[in-house]
Amino acid sequence: MNFSLYIARRYLFTKSKNKAINYITLIASLGIIIGASALFIVLSGFSGLKVFSLEFTNLTDPDLKIFPIKSKSFFFSQNDKKKLLKIEGIASFSGVVEENILMNCEDKYMSVTLKGVDDSYPKKTIDSVLVYGNWFESDLPQIVSGWGITNSLEFNTYDVTKTIKLYAPKPGTGQIFSVKDAFKSLKVVNSGIFQINDELNGSLVFTSIRNARYLLGLPSNSFNSIEILVKNGADNDEIISKIKNEFGDEFLIKSRVELNESLYKMLNTEQLAVYLIFTLILIIALFNIIGSIVMMILDKKNNIKTLFSLGASRRIIQNIFFIQGFLMTFFGGLLGILIGVCVIAIQLYFEPVFITPSLPYPVLISWENIIISFLTIQILGTIASRLASLSVKKIKLTD
Repeated sequence: MNFSLYIARRYLFTKSKNKAINYITLIASLGIIIGASALFIVLSGFSGLKVFSLEFTNLTDPDLKIFPIKSKSFFFSQNDKKKLLKIEGIASFSGVVEENILMNCEDKYMSVTLKGVDDSYPKKTIDSVLVYGNWFESDLPQIVSGWGITNSLEFNTYDVTKTIKLYAPKPGTGQIFSVKDAFKSLKVVNSGIFQINDELNGSLVFTSIRNARYLLGLPSNSFNSIEILVKNGADNDEIISKIKNEFGDEFLIKSRVELNESLYKMLNTEQLAVYLIFTLILIIALFNIIGSIVMMILDKKNNIKTLFSLGASRRIIQNIFFIQGFLMTFFGGLLGILIGVCVIAIQLYFEPVFITPSLPYPVLISWENIIISFLTIQILGTIASRLASLSVKKIKLTD
């Protein structure tokens, strides 16, 4: 193998007398470098978009969320809260009442999701999403609306010139003779504006859990869900198991991934599709390696016969050209990934490329993408080199 490696290195780094062979080898090397670099850049760009998309779920969704199984709301007593706090790994939790309602300002109406939260709602989340005004006072009829809602209904923070009303259907049966019989209303003041993403900005309204219960006709100590934040390093599966031991099978418990299952599935599917598409492009590009090595075999036909005469077996000669292709792929892949890392680093630190006038394209450098890119180019290059080296079998080594 040392002999094959020595000859392969000579063939790889020494120019051929045939200029066409040199050009073909150069094109094959550039194909590997550009292919590896492009694969890494695309994977890093998509990883950045994935992290950027999931940041919004970190702002709005808890680590764990408890739902009732048999009804939309449930009672959660002080004793139940104490049980939950005793579970090791839980940092805090917040009770939530959430429902779709109708929002009105002047002559405009809009369907929104009202989310009533208690005083335990994470301050970190509030500070992260609030861009104008203040968070609502829990004992006042105040709301905090998304940027898109305020634009659609044309109101601002503490806008005394506009009347904002929330409407929710009244529970019960029987005939309806007026709007008052069908809906319960609450006049509110918008104390703040939040900005998370386009979807939530145009559909979500925060208020106190007291206001939400009043509007929806729910008694005290009733919730639609409990949102839980876990301590750093805590095992979610272990905490879920402990909650089930304490409360039985009355509740459904979901993690953040399960709450956004369709989003995670979409992002993972898109990432796989992008990887497969670029892998296909790499396969096409690596045909240049096969062409380069086959041309090299034809060019070195006399040398091959000499090596055979000196005692080198056909397998050893095949290994020479296989190792040549392997080395070409190895060094080309390393150089391509190094170029890709430099490109991504420039985007990270200098942000020359923007999605919008104020938002730089998100990218991420990770060892996972480096390893995936290198292994992909190396595996495909190894296969291409092995296929090309089999051409030695077609050469007549004896006269």
